[in-house]
Amino acid sequence: MEFGEKLQLLRKQNNLTQEQLAAQLYVSRTAVSKWESGKGYPNIDSLKCISKLFGVSIDELLMGEELITLAEDENRRNLEQIFNLAYGIFDFMAVSFLVLPLFTQEEGGHFFSVPFFKFTNNPIWGILLSACFILCLTLIGVIELIVQRKDHETLRKRMNQFSLLVHSMAVLFFIAFRQLYVAAFLFLLLMGKVVLLIKGPAR
Repeated sequence: MEFGEKLQLLRKQNNLTQEQLAAQLYVSRTAVSKWESGKGYPNIDSLKCISKLFGVSIDELLMGEELITLAEDENRRNLEQIFNLAYGIFDFMAVSFLVLPLFTQEEGGHFFSVPFFKFTNNPIWGILLSACFILCLTLIGVIELIVQRKDHETLRKRMNQFSLLVHSMAVLFFIAFRQLYVAAFLFLLLMGKVVLLIKGPAR
């Protein structure tokens, strides 16, 4: 008998619905449904809770091959968390553009590097769009850092994709707006994301 069948049998023997079991394990009902249907395995902490809740050993719950699969899944999830954390940090770093002297401003025929809050002698539309990109990337970073530890794999993927899109648009905008220091810094962060996407676990 496989893990999913054992879990379903134990749940029914204890007169628990999937919702009730999920509440006791502090996971979503979808997670319990996925485990019972054989589409995935709980992490180590959830497995320990299941073992304690039903008074059975982990060896009774899982066969040898399932233990290997669980270890592989746990390793993949840990890597995904690390890479998603790095994604969020890269986006959140955009807030540093508000204080770093990365913007170029002309005064009296000379060009000076200034932080964003001193970036005044430029078209208002350019200043507003610059602020929008900076704040948007920062907000995306905050959201990624919040959801990266949650059980929202689809949301994490969508946020990562949206992050790449906004980041690419920001690089192109700052190049067109002739703010090459900002564009170069953003480009380096974008390349970091691309490396994470290529080298990271399958998303």
